[in-house]
Amino acid sequence: MPEGDTVYQVARRLDRALRGGVVTRFDLRVPELGTVDLTGSVVHEVVPRGKHILMRIGDRTLRSHLRMDGAWHLYRPGERWRAPAFKARAIVATAEAEAVGFDVSMLAVVPTTAEAELVGHLGPDPLGSDWDPAEAAHRVGSDPRPIHVALLDQRNVAGFGNEYAAELLFLRGVPPTRPATEVDAAALLELGARTIQANRDRVDRTFTGVNRRGQTTWVYGRARRPCRRCGTLIETGELGADPTEERRTFWCPRCQA
Repeated sequence: MPEGDTVYQVARRLDRALRGGVVTRFDLRVPELGTVDLTGSVVHEVVPRGKHILMRIGDRTLRSHLRMDGAWHLYRPGERWRAPAFKARAIVATAEAEAVGFDVSMLAVVPTTAEAELVGHLGPDPLGSDWDPAEAAHRVGSDPRPIHVALLDQRNVAGFGNEYAAELLFLRGVPPTRPATEVDAAALLELGARTIQANRDRVDRTFTGVNRRGQTTWVYGRARRPCRRCGTLIETGELGADPTEERRTFWCPRCQA
């Protein structure tokens, strides 16, 4: 699943391509929004908020989410799309560029003054201009659930996903099942903020400082392989707020004892 740094990069590319342009085509291919038309409105900006992308167009905001498989493509006017048309859920075009959202989800359009209806529930965002580490630490540190679950709850802190949770917990030596109330949440989130802020400007995300394929993570995706630090085999399991939200976890049973 794309995490906060990926969403930040997508929003930045969309902003550079669309900002200041007048919408020449606006097409939302979901039944409940099929009649919404912002053609003729100016694209003021495109900004990320956690894992959400907000396009501020005229006096309205279009919200989208990449979920697992979503992607925004940018094309020159008239350029052939690189994905099947039946997967297109949103099209926003200006005279200079055409943005097509393939398999994007959570599409919604609200007055920009009412954006809180869409993202007001989110916790502090380490890639936002209003990042509040103390508030994020309070929310995470007050959560009685396993720390891996608490980190993934976007109401606590916005932007971290499964890969970040696994890697940050390894770096802090914390097992994913430990109650968040027993974790130094401030230190964990300070590390998390530094890491995601560094990765937002990288072509490829890395936690080890190495950009070579297969060497960018300590534990994530490395089940039953030797820990890069101690050689113990990496273990894996499932954790989630409920059975429908379980995510695969990875940890070193020695380094995260």
